[in-house]
Amino acid sequence: MIEIGPGHGVMTYALLDCLERLDVVEIDRDLAAELVRNGPPERLHVHVGDALKYDFSTGGDRLRVVGNLPYNISSPLLFHLLDYSSHILDIHVMLQKEVVDRMVAAPGDSAYGRLTVMLGYRFEIERLIRVPAGAFRPQPKVESAFARLRPRSAPPLKLLDNGFFARVVSLAFGQRRKTLRNAIAPIAGDEVLRSVGIDPQARGETLSIEQFVRLANAAYQVHRADDQSLR
Repeated sequence: MIEIGPGHGVMTYALLDCLERLDVVEIDRDLAAELVRNGPPERLHVHVGDALKYDFSTGGDRLRVVGNLPYNISSPLLFHLLDYSSHILDIHVMLQKEVVDRMVAAPGDSAYGRLTVMLGYRFEIERLIRVPAGAFRPQPKVESAFARLRPRSAPPLKLLDNGFFARVVSLAFGQRRKTLRNAIAPIAGDEVLRSVGIDPQARGETLSIEQFVRLANAAYQVHRADDQSLR
């Protein structure tokens, strides 16, 4: 198990009551030194560094990730964890409520976007607990929520290229008012959209994750064919 951002260790020591070993990633050297001093050193392993750059694969293939994530970098952290989905058993994290709303949103919801699609392809996501601002001291200006992410045993459809999928999703939500015809014009035209049953006048927030996968795969195949014809 790895805890992200343990701080003074309030949750850390509670976890150690039921774990033989806990790894923590803490960017603040003073806080990390405090954790090292308080130990126990044989069970608490402190890694000083930025969680956005941490190699989570070092935790093995049944990794459990927990943390009260820093709200200002929560989305980049979740995208970083995507790279290690094959190593992860589950993720339990506290996040700003609006972020969790985006993670569990359905197509057509105002909160549905890039984070929803990218995480939703790899993970099954549940909002477990809503946490009001009054639960914290000092009290923040935002509400929070506790979420669970579990890797899907089988994604909705197999992707032909992860990078191409990420690019299609990013373009689709880059300017939400744009139709898909205009949004993904740099990599796909109307014929690609229609080939997978998508109206070029539709907007990204109306597509399901499966439709995004079909679109990305179709666009990727066209690009591969174009590249091969130029050789």
